[in-house]
Amino acid sequence: MFTSIRFDEDSIYKSSPSSVALVWNQLRPKQWSKNLLLFAALIFSINKVDFMQIAYSIIGFLIFSVISSTVYIINDFVDRDADRAHPVKRHRPMASGRLNPVVALSVGTVLFLLSLLISFLLNPLFMVIAITYFVINVSYSLYLKHIVILDLMLIASGFVLRAIAGGVIISVSLTPWFLLCTLLLSLFLAIGKRRHELILLQEGVSAHRKVLESYSVSLLDQFSNIVTAATVLSYSLFTFTSSHTVYLMLTIPFVIYGMFRYLYLIQIRNLGGSPEHILLEDKPILITVVMYSLCVVIILLLKDSGYIQ
Repeated sequence: MFTSIRFDEDSIYKSSPSSVALVWNQLRPKQWSKNLLLFAALIFSINKVDFMQIAYSIIGFLIFSVISSTVYIINDFVDRDADRAHPVKRHRPMASGRLNPVVALSVGTVLFLLSLLISFLLNPLFMVIAITYFVINVSYSLYLKHIVILDLMLIASGFVLRAIAGGVIISVSLTPWFLLCTLLLSLFLAIGKRRHELILLQEGVSAHRKVLESYSVSLLDQFSNIVTAATVLSYSLFTFTSSHTVYLMLTIPFVIYGMFRYLYLIQIRNLGGSPEHILLEDKPILITVVMYSLCVVIILLLKDSGYIQ
């Protein structure tokens, strides 16, 4: 998998003061926001947690962040030629020729092995989930991303595994309804990303990602409509059937607004290529996420205090 590394004559692979910065950029720390999903189990059991569970959740978040960075390294190595045809991705360290692939892969290997060791010491089942996540995502990077529809499903599976891992590391179970909501919401984000790529690349889609030839904006919009409705319905059922309290249904408006806001951004403003950037930079969505989280915590604490049923 890591063989046949070619060095272009016009690429510069020399040690420089910016080498550390290049490696850090290659790890894509901004993408780590996706791993915040590991805290879902902690939030929904906030009335039962202790310091150790909080610490374990933080460590689990860091482990998945490191593993996801390793996946990004492999993905960027495999796609470095195709990324040069993308107006944004061509600036990535390996695609631009600024970072030696051997250095990137070496760093990724060390980080991956270290994260597995810590995972095993914390919780062997957590380690199994982490390995499963890694295998699925590497398989996606190498081949499965070229299979229409399956590519979207595999992206979504990564988010579900994150949610499950967050529960396993603190010994808290998440309901099937919540996991279904996670699957549907991540599908929603993946569809928006594909739509953005289609519009951004237009005639050059095949040069960057061949599977895009099998999609159309209208088809992805139909997918998005179906998944949006299914997500809202599933989340509503999750709140109505929650073992905590039915007052969680008060959080439904936040979910609806957040999804509508995201639809506005991808369909009117042609964003959506980087969901994590939208989460961190779009103030209405960021405020919605914060208010949603606070609302969930307050409702669960009131339930635990006996003020509500």
